[in-house]
Amino acid sequence: MKILLHICCAPCAIYPVKILQTDNLKIMGFYYRHNIHPFTECLRRQEALEFYADKINLRVIYQKGYDLEGFIQKIVFRESQRCSICYHARLKATALTAKRGKYDYFSTTLLYSKFQKHDEIRSIGESIGRSVGVQFFYRDFREGWTEGVDTSKRLGLYRQQYCGCIYSEKERYFKS
Repeated sequence: MKILLHICCAPCAIYPVKILQTDNLKIMGFYYRHNIHPFTECLRRQEALEFYADKINLRVIYQKGYDLEGFIQKIVFRESQRCSICYHARLKATALTAKRGKYDYFSTTLLYSKFQKHDEIRSIGESIGRSVGVQFFYRDFREGWTEGVDTSKRLGLYRQQYCGCIYSEKERYFKS
């Protein structure tokens, strides 16, 4: 069985990839980049993922372009719903790529983070899966949080301090 795994960053991929490999799934990564701000951050996360993927022999599709304007246009005036809109954009892009590649499933490393809204991600993923025709694979990877953090530190992987969007960057660094 083949699964396309949306990967937000290398540290968040460590535990989910390990678990999916033990489930004997053939994994391909998919790096979605339109929501990550600034562009230098996007590149830094991609470089860390390229390093990690090479280390574990994981194939990854790296999204082309950088449509930050499109991302912001979807969010503006709906900032309180930005995470839902972002989940939807990332999961839909992953599902459509999975369909083109004839994958059996698609999923996301967002399910590894204890900071993400799991019920919402699952609901959006399942809905998109039904509409696109590729099944969403849900697994709660949070149990491996500490293992993933420890492994990423041991490997010296770049570890970002915010989710990725301009709004989460502000929340992380701006102290009012």
